[in-house]
Amino acid sequence: MNKKNSQISRSGMNFKGLLKTAGLVAIGISLTACQGQLSEKPPVHPNLNMDQQPRKEAQEVNNFFDDGRSMRQPVEGTIARGLAKTDVAYYEGVDENGDYIDYIPVDLTKSFLYRGKERYEIYCTPCHGQTGAGNGIIMEGGYGFVPAPSYHDQRLIEAPDGQIYSAIYNGVRTMYSYASQIPVEDRWAIVAYVRALQESQNISEEEMAEYDVDLAALQSKAAEEQAKADSLAEAKAAAQETMEASVSMGADVIAGNGCAACHSEDGSAGIGPTWSGLYGSEGEVVTAEGETITVTKDEDYIRESIVEPEAKKSVDYQQGVMASYSYLSDLEIESIILYIKNLDN
Repeated sequence: MNKKNSQISRSGMNFKGLLKTAGLVAIGISLTACQGQLSEKPPVHPNLNMDQQPRKEAQEVNNFFDDGRSMRQPVEGTIARGLAKTDVAYYEGVDENGDYIDYIPVDLTKSFLYRGKERYEIYCTPCHGQTGAGNGIIMEGGYGFVPAPSYHDQRLIEAPDGQIYSAIYNGVRTMYSYASQIPVEDRWAIVAYVRALQESQNISEEEMAEYDVDLAALQSKAAEEQAKADSLAEAKAAAQETMEASVSMGADVIAGNGCAACHSEDGSAGIGPTWSGLYGSEGEVVTAEGETITVTKDEDYIRESIVEPEAKKSVDYQQGVMASYSYLSDLEIESIILYIKNLDN
């Protein structure tokens, strides 16, 4: 009897095990059958989160507005949070009266100055040169650009810091604005480095001796560069001894120095006075001493205007600043004069 009951018990256990196994297999098959099948029913979306709001995409036509544009300009006078730019000294380089400030509104640190050096060498050296002397590769390559001024001219040494910042921010004369390329703080860093360059040209040997500077090596390099410059000048002078001033030479000199960027030849307005009808005319000028006089614009006047442009400035162009072209030879200046005289003939 006991043996029979034991067999029945084992049989029941085997049957229950089979049922469990069959159940697990059925669940697995049902789960597998769901994979890879797409439903055409909308997904369950309990929280809409404005996903189906009636909105317009960028560039999409919106007939609600007269101009049909979906993208709208901000309401006039709207300023984004944090972009009020109320500090005009920092953002524009001027005070409340619109005058240039005479200080740098940023803490001057060693890292800040080196940042200015890095930015200056990227954006400024092509025209202004490594030392700020206005002898960058573009200026010496004969590309016809208006010569960049030297930062070591007394005019720029005395210029307020805000004026140099403004040149970077707004551009000046034929130099375009770098506002889109150089952020505000980097502009001030460049101003600081320009001031450092100016100071570097006026330091005494005694002051340099206080630092770890190989003064002898610097002097030797400077002497070599000066010797090269003197040699080129002598070769140029020797070549010009056999030449005569001409209108064609004047045209070449004018093209090589970018004079047409400021002066027109057809009477149209420009940054500087037009050359049309200039020679032999009379006009009022303001002298370097501030006196207004009437002069005849003859050869002597044109020559002086090339070499010392601030000596007598036309009353109509007082705000303009022209760099000195005193580096031109007498032959080149005479050729420019002949070219201007020939314009109205």
